[in-house]
Amino acid sequence: MLQSIMTYISQWEQLSDIMAENLPSDVHEIDHNLRIIGTAHISKKSIATVELQIKEWVPDIVAVELCKSRLKSLKEPDSLESETLLKIINDGKAPMVLLQSALSAEQRRMGLTTGEKPGAELLAAVKASEDNDIPIELIDRDVIITLRRAWAKMKFVEKCKVMYAMLWSEDDDDLEIDDLLEDSDMLSNMLEEARNIAPGAGIALIDERDIYLSERIRQIRSKGKILAVVGAGHVEGIKKNLTNSDNNSSSILNELNEIPNKSKLPKLIMMIVPLIIFSAIGWLAYKGEFTAVLEVAKTWILLNMIFAGLGIILARGHPISVIVGAIASPITSLNPTIAAGWFAGYTQFKMAPPTGRDAKEFLIMDKVSVFWKNNVGKVLLVTVFGNIGSSIGAWLGAAGIVSLVLGI
Repeated sequence: MLQSIMTYISQWEQLSDIMAENLPSDVHEIDHNLRIIGTAHISKKSIATVELQIKEWVPDIVAVELCKSRLKSLKEPDSLESETLLKIINDGKAPMVLLQSALSAEQRRMGLTTGEKPGAELLAAVKASEDNDIPIELIDRDVIITLRRAWAKMKFVEKCKVMYAMLWSEDDDDLEIDDLLEDSDMLSNMLEEARNIAPGAGIALIDERDIYLSERIRQIRSKGKILAVVGAGHVEGIKKNLTNSDNNSSSILNELNEIPNKSKLPKLIMMIVPLIIFSAIGWLAYKGEFTAVLEVAKTWILLNMIFAGLGIILARGHPISVIVGAIASPITSLNPTIAAGWFAGYTQFKMAPPTGRDAKEFLIMDKVSVFWKNNVGKVLLVTVFGNIGSSIGAWLGAAGIVSLVLGI
């Protein structure tokens, strides 16, 4: 009896090995209880592979590279309410949403080129699991935490490079998308190339998520056969991290979920500006140079208004938004807790209210240029560019005032 059982186990293992050898190249069998599918987020082939593996292998759990917010956006692609947009402005999250939207736009562009929506294979994994009553585990880190950590890890020059690459660089017409979908190594190489532009962002977007995904998989290993559906660029990193047997998953995940504290340095730097202004005015008044005091005030106001207005004009903001942002800039530059872009963005929202159609087009845009044409995108751009212009004007104004005082 025992010999028969041992023979059966041996035959089963041999059969499993043969099946594993015949698996598609994008399906990686780690062991008898864990398979990882490396997908392209814009590939019809990936959808078919996911659905077939769920049907034929019948896993006990399907682990998907999604967080709750990303799953909601896939299931409800048209959900962007006016209240949400206003909250983004009030909370100062416009730069973060701009970054996320620009990243998504590039992926959507590729998806529309291939006739498939980005993330369709992840949504297919969720739907196939639900249809077969298979539990789902969302194993990716919340996208906002990822973006915040990426932004915090990037140096100023990296941030400038990333925003320029996404907002102003031309599309790469030489990119062979069909080859990209067939070659997981090419996908991995693209992720690695992102490090050349922003090494700091690469840590949060690639390395940390490789670790996070592998630790989440490790957490659910005891629940039975696991089929993990992740982007092909993450597969090798996940496999490598799964070999570390002494990891404390809970501790690692808690650490990777920490939201970095906002640096106080920018606010401290901006506090220097009003200090320069008031010190200059006080010094000139003490010396009785009241004409110079007026010159200082005029220089400060004009430079703030000009550059804040210019930033909003570059965002193609409404003329009233330009005026409001320009007027608010000299005042807000003296108070680091408020920003001219917030007032400009709110005014843009009121003067050109985004409609449901705007929200839908914004969420499915295939080119970053839609930011300048879509009312939702314009609100975000007006807010961000207004703040940038105001900051530039504040520093140039402060420099001009120092020059004026030293020249007297």
